[in-house]
Amino acid sequence: MLRAIEWAVLGIGSAAAIVYGVRRHRPARIGPWLLLAGAIVASTAGDVLTALNRPAAAVVFFYVMFVPVTWALLRLTRVGAILVDRARLIDLLAFACSALLVVWVFVIGDAGRIGNISGAYVIGALLLLAVVVRVLVAVGRNVSAALLVVGAVGVLVSDIVQPLWPGRLSESGFVVLYLSWGAAALHPSMVRLTEPAAPRASSWRMRWAVLLGISVATPPVVLLIEAINGTVGDGVVIAVAGAITLLLTITRLTDSVTLNGQALTRERGLRQASAALVAAADTAAVDEAVRAAIAELMPPDAVRSTVFAVDDRQPTLEAVPGLGAGPPTRSWWAENEDDGYATLVCPLWLEPLAVARPGGGALILVGRRDILTATRDTLEVLAGQAALALDRISLVEAVGRRDSDLYLRAVIRNSADIMVVIDEDQRIRYATPSLRELLGADDLPPLATLDDLVHPDDRHQLRQAFRSSGDGVVFCSLVRADRSQVLVEVTYRDLRADRLVQGFVVTMRDFTQSHEPNELRHGGNLDELPARMNRRSSRHKFRY
Repeated sequence: MLRAIEWAVLGIGSAAAIVYGVRRHRPARIGPWLLLAGAIVASTAGDVLTALNRPAAAVVFFYVMFVPVTWALLRLTRVGAILVDRARLIDLLAFACSALLVVWVFVIGDAGRIGNISGAYVIGALLLLAVVVRVLVAVGRNVSAALLVVGAVGVLVSDIVQPLWPGRLSESGFVVLYLSWGAAALHPSMVRLTEPAAPRASSWRMRWAVLLGISVATPPVVLLIEAINGTVGDGVVIAVAGAITLLLTITRLTDSVTLNGQALTRERGLRQASAALVAAADTAAVDEAVRAAIAELMPPDAVRSTVFAVDDRQPTLEAVPGLGAGPPTRSWWAENEDDGYATLVCPLWLEPLAVARPGGGALILVGRRDILTATRDTLEVLAGQAALALDRISLVEAVGRRDSDLYLRAVIRNSADIMVVIDEDQRIRYATPSLRELLGADDLPPLATLDDLVHPDDRHQLRQAFRSSGDGVVFCSLVRADRSQVLVEVTYRDLRADRLVQGFVVTMRDFTQSHEPNELRHGGNLDELPARMNRRSSRHKFRY
C-alpha cells in the first residue's frame, strides 16, 4: 500500500509539474504537453495497480500510455519547431514499424516475449525513444528535448531490466521518466518545442522513397511468408502493423500534397499581386493591391490588422522597433502577444533604388504567429514587389517633374516675372533667370531657400504664409548681391498635393516697377506702401 502511495505522489507530482510549466511559460501550443501529462497519469495508474497486485489491469494502462505519448510527440511535428523534419520522421517511423513487425513475427514469436521480457513493452519503448531522439536532433541543443530523451531511455531500461531483476532498482527507470518529463515542462526551453517554424518541402530523394516502399511492402510480405508456411499465427499483429504503416504513408503523401498545394496558392497569389502592382499608378493603388494579395495568401481571420506605410516618418511607424536604424535585410518580429498572435514587420526597402524613395516604409501585419511564420518568406517577397512598385512610381514622378520643369523653363525663360518652384521646406527647386538678374547675382547658392534671399525682418511673415494652406499674396524685401534691398510682390500657389509639382509655385514681381511708379520716381515714401499693401506696422520693415 505504501508503494502505491509513493507511485501516486510521484506520478501526480510529475503531471502537476507539466501543467504548471505550461501555465508559467505559455508555449505556442499547450496540447502536446497536456497529452504528455495524460500519459504520465496513465503510467501512474499502471504503477499503482502493479503495487496493489493487479497486473492484468496495470497492463492495460501501460499500453494506453503509449497512445497519448505518440499523439503528443507527433503533434510536436505538425506545426512546431521540427515541422521541417516531419517527412523524415514519418519515413523513419514507418520503417521502424515494419522492422519491429519482422522482429515480432520471426524473433519474439507467439508468446510475445523474449525470455521473461515483454516484446510489446520493448517495441513501444523503442518507438518512443526513436521519436524523442528525432525531436532532439531536429531542435538542436534544447534542455527540454534532452530531458524527454532521458525519460524515454528510462522507460526502455526498466522494460528490459524489470522482468530479469524485479525490485526497486529495476523500477527506477519509471522514476526517471516522471522526474525528467516534469522537469522538461518546467524548463524555459520547452517553449521552443512548439514554436512555429516556416515549412519547407523536403526533397524527394530515392533512398527515402525506397525506405518508404520497403515499409509499405513489409506487412503483406510477412503475411505471405506465414501463409506459405501453412499457418498465419500473427494475423492481428500483421494487420495492426500494416494499418500503422499505411496510415503513416498516407500522412506522408498528404503532407506532400498539402505543401504542394500551398506553394501553388502562394505562387498564384504573388503572380496576381505582381500584375496589380505593375499596373499601379499611385501609392493608393499599391496599397490596395497589397491588401488584396494578403487576403488571397492568408487564411480567413488569420490577420488582425494590416498597416501599409510608405515612409518611416509616418505616425503609424513611430512605435515600431527596428525602423530607422539602417537598411534592414529582411523582416523581423516586433512583438508577441499572449494569445498566439504576433507582429511581423516587412520593410519596403530596396537598396539599389533607395535614392528614389529614401523614406523606406514597412508592411506591418498583426496575426497568428504560426500562419505568419509559415508565410513569412511569401510576405517578404510581396513587400519587395510593393517596394519596387513604389520606387517605380517615385522615379516616374521624378521624371515627370523634371520634364515639367524643363517645359516650364522653356515657356517662361524670357518672362519678365520671376517664377520660383520651392519644396515644402522652402528650398528652391527651380527659379527663372530673371531672379538672378533682379538680385544681381550670377548664380544662386546650392540648395538655397527663400530665407537666404529674403530680408531677415520679412522671414517670419513669409514662413507664416507658406504654413497656411491655400494661395495668397505677400510683400517682402529681397537682399541683392550688393546688400541693397528690392521690394517684391509674392504670389504663391499651394500645389503640394499635385503629383508632379509637390511644392509651391511662386511668382515675384518687382514692386518698385509694377506698382505706383510715378509715386516712387518722384520721391514717394516707401515706408507707407508696405503698411497699406501688406498690413504692416510702422516699424520700417521695408527699406529702399
